[in-house]
Amino acid sequence: MEEVPHDCPGADSAQAGRGASCQGCPNQRLCASGAGATPDTAIEEIKEKMKTVKHKILVLSGKGGVGKSTFSAHLAHGLAEDENTQIALLDIDICGPSIPKIMGLEGEQYVEDNLGVMSVGFLLSSPDDAVIWRGPKKNGMIKQFLRDVDWGEVDYLIVDTPPGTSDEHLSVVRYLATAHIDGAVIITTPQEVSLQDVRKEINFCRKVKLPIIGVVENMSGFICPKCKKESQIFPPTTGGAELMCQDLEVPLLGRVPLDPLIGKNCDKGQSFFIDAPDSPATLAYRSIIQKFCNLHQSKEENLISS
Repeated sequence: MEEVPHDCPGADSAQAGRGASCQGCPNQRLCASGAGATPDTAIEEIKEKMKTVKHKILVLSGKGGVGKSTFSAHLAHGLAEDENTQIALLDIDICGPSIPKIMGLEGEQYVEDNLGVMSVGFLLSSPDDAVIWRGPKKNGMIKQFLRDVDWGEVDYLIVDTPPGTSDEHLSVVRYLATAHIDGAVIITTPQEVSLQDVRKEINFCRKVKLPIIGVVENMSGFICPKCKKESQIFPPTTGGAELMCQDLEVPLLGRVPLDPLIGKNCDKGQSFFIDAPDSPATLAYRSIIQKFCNLHQSKEENLISS
């Protein structure tokens, strides 16, 4: 498996293919030739298209299966409850586009009048079709989504990414570099096997200068709907997200407990908030979304005052 150096200067850097860290990299010749760089015209076109998008949020996870797409979908649902707020949800998990299923979309791209969705899943003849693409084709698809989709006036563009720190992540950060990304929300579960990959994700964000809005600990315990007793299905053996966030000086936005209805509603393509408005998980989601909104409101007020 080909690995990119940890201190890679990036394909768009003047040092691309020439820096000391480039020695031995399988992409060195490509980067040195300039062929791997993103054309300035594409970045400028995306910057122009993104002028109508107020906030751009990436949802990341170090490991798959931690509920990242579920969080992205419910963040979109929660923000869209304000009818005056326009939301767009972009699914760039090219090989595993689950957003259309979670949002209950079959050929349609609008969940509500103020909530639109774009995904490669809409381009497949069958949801069972495999997308077998190398990096350049994935990157081209992401560029098309950002540049060619008529996003219109949008308050929040939520970008659901695949797990890890690979082509898709580098591409979306690079393409939106001049359009200003508000930051990333990183999803984890309490156990160390997930946290160790999230630490890598945080390291990635810092290396590419992507602000971190905060971390959400998903599947954080299970509260019995009858006796209300909490059980730790995935014990936080190393302190969970709370201790990790303290150590790395990253905000913890909140914890979402397990609820079987979340999975059932995702399979049905329905909002969990409607089916279980009093669930501890719904209350946790709403608290996180409120904190998320407060952070953005505070930033906007600071910009206005300065």
